[in-house]
Amino acid sequence: MIEIKNISKTYQMGKVEVKALSNVSLKISSGEFVAIMGASGSGKSTLMHILGLLDRPDSGSYYLGNKEISKVSDEEMAAIRNRLIGFVFQQFHLLPRMSALENAELPLIYAGKRHLKERAKRELEDVGLKDRMLHRPNEMSGGQQQRVAIARSLVNEPLIILADEPTGNLDSKSQEEIMAVLSRLNQKGKTVVIVTHEKDIAMHARRVIHMRDGAIISDEKQNNGLKISEVTPLEDGLLVSVLSKPHKVSGETKFLDYLRQAVSAMLSHKMRSILSILGILIGVAAVIAMLAVGQGAKESIEKQLASLGSNLLMVRPGSARLHGVAMEAGTVTRFTFSDVAAIAKLSEQVARVCPSVTGRGQLVYGNKNWNTQVQGVGEDYALMRAAVPAVGRFFNEQELRMREKVAVLGLTVVKELFGDSNPIGETIKINLINFKVIGILPEKGSSTFHDQDDTIVIPITTAMYRVFGKQYIDSISVEAKSPEQIDAAQESIQKIIIKQHHLDKDDEDSFQVRNMADIKSTLEATTKTMSLLLGSIAAISLLVGGIGIMNIMLVSVTERTREIGLRKAIGATNKDIMVQFLIEAVLMSLMGGIAGILLGGGISALITIFAGWSVRLSLFSVLLATVFSLVVGVGFGLWPAQKASRLDPIEALRYE
Repeated sequence: MIEIKNISKTYQMGKVEVKALSNVSLKISSGEFVAIMGASGSGKSTLMHILGLLDRPDSGSYYLGNKEISKVSDEEMAAIRNRLIGFVFQQFHLLPRMSALENAELPLIYAGKRHLKERAKRELEDVGLKDRMLHRPNEMSGGQQQRVAIARSLVNEPLIILADEPTGNLDSKSQEEIMAVLSRLNQKGKTVVIVTHEKDIAMHARRVIHMRDGAIISDEKQNNGLKISEVTPLEDGLLVSVLSKPHKVSGETKFLDYLRQAVSAMLSHKMRSILSILGILIGVAAVIAMLAVGQGAKESIEKQLASLGSNLLMVRPGSARLHGVAMEAGTVTRFTFSDVAAIAKLSEQVARVCPSVTGRGQLVYGNKNWNTQVQGVGEDYALMRAAVPAVGRFFNEQELRMREKVAVLGLTVVKELFGDSNPIGETIKINLINFKVIGILPEKGSSTFHDQDDTIVIPITTAMYRVFGKQYIDSISVEAKSPEQIDAAQESIQKIIIKQHHLDKDDEDSFQVRNMADIKSTLEATTKTMSLLLGSIAAISLLVGGIGIMNIMLVSVTERTREIGLRKAIGATNKDIMVQFLIEAVLMSLMGGIAGILLGGGISALITIFAGWSVRLSLFSVLLATVFSLVVGVGFGLWPAQKASRLDPIEALRYE
């Protein structure tokens, strides 16, 4: 069944080389019961590890059946360990968070045979643990734990049982029970190889090999009266099947089994898992909340920009360079209706023109009064400033020409004077002059410093000649026909004003034409910058959470090194280990992401309620945070997962 030729193995212990095996050759036939004895450091455990494909020799050949396997891939070695070899260790190597039955089922997972879990129950019954299947290792004696390990080694029906000091940690009674189990397995045709330093244990074997200083010094057969009922040979077809389809064995393992293992690991270290999840939760919640604040601010600004109108130019008296400086008489151009008419004649570039004056007015209705901004405007104001009344109507050209006393109210004014009542048709006083309410302006919104709905609009002629007594227009709004014609319209308006008022070059800065498109683009750029800033801060929070997951996973890999070694010993491939740890990292990220989305949504709602900010939770931010959390889980979980998958099985099992 097994033949090794001139096997040598040297370990590097710091700067010192330790020769564990030196040109060892050995044959083991099917159905044999072999005991390998020797003092500590004789090389017997190293020989066992090489026989069990847990370690590779530095030189020499290893034949399993008729096939040389010392140079096969790691995946092929894992498949052989899983299908053909069963291991029993001195330290038992049972996973403490699993029951006896779950520990016995482990090799089935990596063989893709989880559906055959009844076999694990049968093996536990055969070793006398029918009533202890659901008990965890800490609820069992040493002998019972070793019997669970034996049941685990048999669940895939291997041909070879390798036992490394199987009775080393047991009392004399438990020793006899374990050796009786191994002898019974040998009588049923299993090939059994044990490593021991006790003569009483070796007496159960039919063949005893003695080792010293990495070499075999004697190989003796002994007659203990045991008979084999039926030898189980290693058929070439079986080995070829195992070696030709190692990927199939790993690929058949269901995703749910990996998920189950990951959940089990998380539940066994609840506090550590919660801290990892908390890091991602805070990061995702920050992303959701900050993007919601940024999106809300953007929409609020866009709403305010919409109220300014599109393709708009503002013509104002005074120089843009004389802010806050008293100007001499004649240095400011005064606008009149003739200027409005002249600008309106630029029909190829200008769509609409609206003059306006502004002042404060004291409003009175019944026993209520309110001081607000009063705007006198032209009839095109509603279309130019997106101010078509939500209720009622805007004043017309006839009312403008006749200086009618009609008014359109903002929502704040309506609320203060009329409450929930309908104001249409009612009469109010503006600076003691009666006005009829004919409409209500659409909601514009408010910021910390300015309420756009706290205003009242009346015909400009009425405002100038009946309310404020003004002779000149405060400003002129001009709407260009298209965004492409804004610059041309601006230049034409400047020429018209200069011509109308006979201005020379020294007086050309006595008025200004402002392009509202520039203001819009500046505000939009500012909003975009703010959103990116908030998003970046949130992303850093999520990144910190990801680093936390990586740290936790690295700690987990270190803590579970022996578990990784066990899983590899019973057939787990590098891919199996990597996928399991990766799923664990992604699962924590996903849980943190979902909780973070809920928390972020709650924070956004609280900001709206208590701070009064405009907050908008978008599907994009939710998807972004979810995807980002998954990427963080994969990205930061990949390195620990790869580190775990690359561990050498025997080094991992020896880890303290």
